Amino acid sequence: MKLTKKSHACIRLEKDGRTLVVDPGGFSEEDAAVGADAILVTHEHPDHFDEGRLRAALEADPDCRIWTLRSVAEQLTAAFPGRVRTVGHGDTFTAAGFDVEVHGELHAVIHPDIPRVTNVGYLIDGGRVFHPGDALTVPGRPVETLMLPVHAPWNKIAEVIDYVREVAPQRAYDVHDALLTDLARPIYDRQIGALGGAEHLRLAPGTSAEV
Repeated sequence: MKLTKKSHACIRLEKDGRTLVVDPGGFSEEDAAVGADAILVTHEHPDHFDEGRLRAALEADPDCRIWTLRSVAEQLTAAFPGRVRTVGHGDTFTAAGFDVEVHGELHAVIHPDIPRVTNVGYLIDGGRVFHPGDALTVPGRPVETLMLPVHAPWNKIAEVIDYVREVAPQRAYDVHDALLTDLARPIYDRQIGALGGAEHLRLAPGTSAEV
């Protein structure tokens, strides 16, 4: 499986000539979702869900489909009837030849005074890749490649390190990193790499790895 990092929280997965895109939000490239056979969206926040980017993908390919939670689906179903599927925790489905399990229900706490929105993570192809969205969800199954939300208003590095330890993946690739400056990256790389207990890796936007 080919994993391509896009800006911030978005990734593209390619297998057997088909492409699955996760979270092409407003911090990602404008064409981040174009060319996708299927798209997964973890939640409604604009850095993960951008209607314009999704519309571009759906209009470019009439066979493209989206799987997401209800709060996002409700914003798209009228314009694209039959092409947006609603999912929740415990659901399983196949999208563009990728087997997907849905894990999690709520976004991480930003502040007690801010209501929590729904959030789901996607475990792909039996644990080859897990993208948790904006939560430190532990899927309870072995994970080979964890997409690690390394920097966010809702987390701190101690929580990120403990999350890697709890999931215990073979490797963790950074996502959710648009607000992390180059000056701070060596600190995160060093501490997560030394303390997380898994190989910690980083891809620049547009670069790829085999997973």
